[in-house]
Amino acid sequence: MVELYVTDAERATGGPPAPHSAGVLQRAGARDGLPFVLGADGGYDVELNRFFREMDGWGVRAANSIAAYARDVMLFCRFLHSSRGGKTIWECDGTDLRAYKSVRLHSSGEHQVSVSTWRRSIAALDKWAAWAVYEGLLTSEPFRYVDKTVMTPQGLKQMRVNAEQEPDRQAEPIRFVSFEDYLLWRDVGLRGELPDGRPDPAWRGRHGERNAMFADLLVYTGMRLGEAASLLVGEVPPLAAASGGPGLGDVRLAASVTKRNKARTVFVNRRALADLHRYIDIERDELVTRRLADAGYPVTGDTELVRRAGRAALIPAEGGGSWPYSRIGVEVRRRLMAVAETGELAGPLWLWLGQDGRPLAFSTWQSAFRRANQRCARFDLDVRASPHTLRHTFAVHMLGLLLRQTVRALGMQTDRRLTHAQVKRLLIGNPMRKLQLLLGHSQESTVYTYLDVLDEAQEIVLSALDEWDAQASAFDNVDSDVAGDEDGDGEVVA
Repeated sequence: MVELYVTDAERATGGPPAPHSAGVLQRAGARDGLPFVLGADGGYDVELNRFFREMDGWGVRAANSIAAYARDVMLFCRFLHSSRGGKTIWECDGTDLRAYKSVRLHSSGEHQVSVSTWRRSIAALDKWAAWAVYEGLLTSEPFRYVDKTVMTPQGLKQMRVNAEQEPDRQAEPIRFVSFEDYLLWRDVGLRGELPDGRPDPAWRGRHGERNAMFADLLVYTGMRLGEAASLLVGEVPPLAAASGGPGLGDVRLAASVTKRNKARTVFVNRRALADLHRYIDIERDELVTRRLADAGYPVTGDTELVRRAGRAALIPAEGGGSWPYSRIGVEVRRRLMAVAETGELAGPLWLWLGQDGRPLAFSTWQSAFRRANQRCARFDLDVRASPHTLRHTFAVHMLGLLLRQTVRALGMQTDRRLTHAQVKRLLIGNPMRKLQLLLGHSQESTVYTYLDVLDEAQEIVLSALDEWDAQASAFDNVDSDVAGDEDGDGEVVA
C-alpha cells in the first residue's frame, strides 16, 4: 500500500546522524518533519517527493498545509494503485480523477469526505500538475480545466478551474464543543481519568498533563495547531504579566508560523500560563537534563546555536546582531539550540519536547487527539475533538462574550453628546472585528459563521433591540459633516 511518512534524520540512522549523512539530507532538501511517500513496493519516487520539498516555492509554506497536500496526493496515488490497475500518478488522466471523485465525494462508505476536503484535494493535485508541467515531467496537464465566473472578495472574476472541482456550497456547520464537554473530553481522553473523575488504574498513557496543557492552550487562545506547536520558550509570557503587569499574558505569534504569514497577538489566561511555566520549569527541564546527561544533542551543519533568547528576538552564538522571531520559520525553529555561558549546549528552544528531549512533530499532537477520541468512545462518551474543534470552541465562546460586552457598552451610553474617543471606542468595539483579529482570519465575513451556532445570540440581540434603537438616534447625529465641528471640551456637538 502507498504510505506517507515524515523525515526524521536521527531516528532514521538509529542515533545522532553522522556529519556526512546530515550533509546529504541537507543537500537533498530533506528537512526534519518533511513528508515523503513510498510506493506499494516500498519504492521512493524521486520526482514526486521533490514536489513536496519544493511546495514552499509554489505558495504552500505552512508546515500543516504541506502535510495536508502531501496526504491528499498520497491518497490519490493509493487509489490509482489499488483501483485503477496499478497506475502511478504520472500515468493518471481526467477519467481517473472522475472515478476518484465518485469514491471520495459521492460514496456512502468510510472514504466519503466533505466538499471542503474535496476542494483541498483538488487544490493539491492542481498544484502538483502545474509543478510537473513546469518542470517538464509532464508534457500536458493530466486534468480537464474550464473557465468559470466566480465571486471573490474583489467581485466577479473569470477563473480557470479544474472540471472536477465542486462549487462552494452553503458553509458546513462548524464543529465545536461546550466547555463542559471539553473538560470531560480532556480529563478522560488526555489525562486518563474515568468519566466520574476518578483516576483510571488501567491508564498507561504518558505526558497526559502536557497534552492536556496543550489542549487548554488551544481552547483558551484560538491558536491553530501549527501556531501553538511552533512556540519557542522565549515566546511564553512571563508569569508577572498574568498577574496584572504589562502584557497580561500576551503571546506574539510571529508571521513566520501563522497562516498567510500574518502576525497577531493572542492572550493566555492566568491558569494556563501558570501551567506552561510549571511545564517549562519541571517536566521540560527534566527531559532536557536527562538528554544532556545521556546521548546529548547532536550538533550538525543545520544546528543554529543561540547565546541569548528574548521575547521578540534571539542573539546567535556566532556573529553580531539579533535575529527577530518574525524571520524564523518553523523548520529553523526546530534546529535552534541554546548555548550556556560556558559554551556547553543547554537544550532546544522549541517549547514542546518529547520523551527523548527532542522537539515534538505536529503529527504527535494529532495522534494524541486521535487517541483521546478513541478512549472517550470506549466509555461511550459522545464527544470528539480535534485541534480545529478547539479553535472553533474558543471562537464561539469568545464571540458570546464580545457580544455581551458590546451590548453593555451601548447600554451605558445614555446622553446624546459623544466625544471622538467614545465614538472610536464603539466603532472599534465591533465584536466581529475583534474575533477576526484574535483568530487571524483574512476576511471578517468568515467570522459570521460562528453566529449560527450561538444558542443565545438571538436572545442577546433581541433583548437589546430597544436599547439599540435609542442609541441609533444618537449615532445618527454624529455624521461626517459635523465631525470636525468641535467645541472647546473635545465633544462632538450632537
